[in-house]
Amino acid sequence: MPDSGKQTTTQKFEEALARRRSEKYVLRLYITGMTIRSSEAIQNLRAICETYLKGRYELEVVDISQNTNMAQDEQIIAAPTLLKKLPLPLRRLVGDLSNKERVLVGLDLRPKN
Repeated sequence: MPDSGKQTTTQKFEEALARRRSEKYVLRLYITGMTIRSSEAIQNLRAICETYLKGRYELEVVDISQNTNMAQDEQIIAAPTLLKKLPLPLRRLVGDLSNKERVLVGLDLRPKN
């Protein structure tokens, strides 16, 4: 007879999954001006966030042509670049973020195949 004070592996997994689903994401998207590529990256990222992270993400868009110090501090060498600051681990994704599956894997919302 199992001890009622101990959690089963299934219970632990379900609790970890519930915590994961409630984690807040802190994202920063570095762009260079309002180019077509920058606009596409913003649009693609917002669509993904609203679908998979609705109500639990914080997105900051940084124009590196206006804020070079911030880009230097984060060692941004290409734009658009998405920086996932939280939850850890920190991740960087470069490009217009049009490959939804790649973005979902990069944000740890889908397992790697």
